[in-house]
Amino acid sequence: MQFHLNGYEPGDPEVSDPAARYDPSGAPGNLPEEVDVLIVGCGPAGLTLAAQLAAFSDIKTCIVDQKSGPLLRGQADGIACRTIEMFHAFGFSERVLKEGYWVNETTFWKPDDKQPENIIRSGRVQDVEEGLSEFPHVILNQARVHDFFLDVMRKSPARLKPHYARRLTDLQTDSTPSSASDPCSKQVTARLKRLDSSHGGEIETVKVRYVVGCDGARSTVRNCIGRALYGDSANHAWGVMDVLAVTDFPDIRLKGLIQSANQGTIVLIPREGGYLVRIYVELDKLDQNERVSNRNISADDLIAATQRVLKPYAFEVKEIAWWSVYEIGQRLCDKFDDVLARHLADQLPRVFITGDACHTHSPKAGQGMNVSMQDSFNLGWKLASVLRNRCAPRLLHTYSAERQAIAKELIDFDREWAEMLSASAKSATELNPSEVQAYFVRQGRYTAGTATCYRPSIITGESAYQDLARGFVIGTRFHSAPVIRLADAKPVQLGHAVKADGRWRLFAFADRDDPAGAASRIRGLCEFLAEASGSPVMKYTPVGEDIDSVIDVRAIFQQSHRELAIEKMPELLLPQKGRYGLRDYEKMFCGDLSDGKDVFSMRGIDRQRGCMVVVRPDQYVAHVLPIDAYAELATFFDGFMIAADRRQNDDRRGVARAQIAATAVS
Repeated sequence: MQFHLNGYEPGDPEVSDPAARYDPSGAPGNLPEEVDVLIVGCGPAGLTLAAQLAAFSDIKTCIVDQKSGPLLRGQADGIACRTIEMFHAFGFSERVLKEGYWVNETTFWKPDDKQPENIIRSGRVQDVEEGLSEFPHVILNQARVHDFFLDVMRKSPARLKPHYARRLTDLQTDSTPSSASDPCSKQVTARLKRLDSSHGGEIETVKVRYVVGCDGARSTVRNCIGRALYGDSANHAWGVMDVLAVTDFPDIRLKGLIQSANQGTIVLIPREGGYLVRIYVELDKLDQNERVSNRNISADDLIAATQRVLKPYAFEVKEIAWWSVYEIGQRLCDKFDDVLARHLADQLPRVFITGDACHTHSPKAGQGMNVSMQDSFNLGWKLASVLRNRCAPRLLHTYSAERQAIAKELIDFDREWAEMLSASAKSATELNPSEVQAYFVRQGRYTAGTATCYRPSIITGESAYQDLARGFVIGTRFHSAPVIRLADAKPVQLGHAVKADGRWRLFAFADRDDPAGAASRIRGLCEFLAEASGSPVMKYTPVGEDIDSVIDVRAIFQQSHRELAIEKMPELLLPQKGRYGLRDYEKMFCGDLSDGKDVFSMRGIDRQRGCMVVVRPDQYVAHVLPIDAYAELATFFDGFMIAADRRQNDDRRGVARAQIAATAVS
């Protein structure tokens, strides 16, 4: 897809009229007086959280930003494979893949041994490891990612829109403990100043259950809860610019790491549209405690530095869409909520921070926007589960525990990577471009976003049965694989069943036995889940809701889809749902028996015993259990979920039995 040919234009490239390419409006009127969740900041982290909470019409969410409207020219642009997986859960991965630049290969350039003032290509590698994800690494303007999330919000049950031109001034948290009857009672008061011309200076007050600060490195929310970023600066100045340029540099449409002998380093990132390119270029080393703003660096300085590094190639800039300068630094908060470590046992978090509000680093690893959105994806389903009374409020402690550890890993990685790319820290004789290339390949899973592994907790089990599914490592993201849907023989990706709807998934991988048999293990599991008093499906599904509204059960069989009769499968896998009791035919899959595509082989599933793989609402593997480990499964969910009362349980089982009976008769 080509665009930006005659100059950079923000917004939807498929809309011919530039004035109609984006929706400048936000929510009209005053802020609501009371909300469940107040999100401060309309960056990637804030919009990810807002889009997830907007899926629930019974949760009142408000998102504010001090800007006057939506972002038009974004800073971040790299979108990791793992993030595309998340975008698919929100329903807009196809739009990103259509517009974005696909990073297929990365080239490496070094000083020419014969003429060190010039550069030559030294290597070329595949950007993403084969089989790491069904999605590629892509480049797309951050503003377009915002547009897609805003579109999800507008179309959601909550029909959520941001309130622009509001600046948070302070937060006040009620010190009175929340009551047992309402642990989510509104205990935070937020004050916000209006910045729009017609209401400038007016103060609005909102009573809130939970506040989430997605308001960047200078976060007001972080300051209000007494948190701070700790770390240091590497005293290296870099420039970044998105340009339309004419050049004879041959790899201008390939991602490149370019090291010169004594003129610094460039990270070159082709941008979407076929013409735009981003240049990260190393500038001067800063003095101790010096700020980059003191240097008065101009856009012309960035162009000149780029031309020096690219010698002997020409680089003529025709237009600059955006540019900035920054200093490399890594900073991290010690905790991502308002509860002090000594009060973990007796206090619940009310205020959270995400993204740059709690971790900052250099942009060259392409992780800032990605990790920030993953912060919010981790928090969103937890807030929804607590607010909807499906999980105990102590679940919220897991957000800071999980994401602070991941951010610490990011900071450590970024410090090492940034130092490796800073050629100014080395003399020409010390440069070893092969080290850079080797490090890039070694860290591929990290930069792709697939290396995250959550530690054991109330929502992440121990690895006692990991041998049953070696390719679904507990604590890592559910690695999708191709399967064949039984009902219609359609090839699909199994992981695409995990949507951003707050539901848990239970993937039951059947053993070798015929699943239609009366004594099959998969039938035994389905009967337990549909009828037993200890079944988490029965225990936690609210009366009157579809049987898969909390825990969505899917089965994967080893036999070919042509060998199985769908009408003989366990009734739970053909549930009747909705107003008319229509059957859901998308719960059963078979392995794709084409060469190299069988999920049982690809993910190391024990064919003799089968297994259960429990997947969290944010697509991470929570547990691996034997297929008949009913007690362990029940105990796991009992650790954090809130059961309906006994009357509702009895009603739920009655509805389930009626549905099963209707299915059997028909």
